[in-house]
Amino acid sequence: MGFKTVNHKMRKDKKDFNQITVTTQDNAHAEFSKSVCEVEIQEIIDRETQAWNEKNVELLLSIFHPDMVWVWPTDANKHDPMTWISFLGKFNYDRWSKAYLDWFANYELKHNVRSTQKISVTKQGDGAFAVVDVDTLWVTKTGEISHWHGRTCKTYTKTASGWKMISQVGVLEY
Repeated sequence: MGFKTVNHKMRKDKKDFNQITVTTQDNAHAEFSKSVCEVEIQEIIDRETQAWNEKNVELLLSIFHPDMVWVWPTDANKHDPMTWISFLGKFNYDRWSKAYLDWFANYELKHNVRSTQKISVTKQGDGAFAVVDVDTLWVTKTGEISHWHGRTCKTYTKTASGWKMISQVGVLEY
């Protein structure tokens, strides 16, 4: 069943959210609210946090869209994208799995505190971004530290199989 038309209307009530009515080819109606989408996005954020906490590569990779590209600033204070890198390239299950397995084998998680500051869903209900404050500390057996501390923006797209992260800028200090 494909979608034929999409009608948007604002509904003001105690929760003040967009109500989206989708008319399908068979004229059935499905209504989506931003609040439902926000709950679904928060679930992905929580699943990612759980994956890092448990060093669970399969769970971590389950959140990524096949076209995901993850860019990182070389330093949490480097806001100029001219200095950023993308060391993993476009999402590739095998390559990313190996990278995270290697990471988890070499680093011990000391703490992982994440706090969602904002979730914004498009009025069409097919895209979203989340602003998340991150304080994640990894340490190797030799004492090498990798501290992800600051704010990130995670971008999501709605697919036939649910929401997937399609882009994220690494952690920046603001």
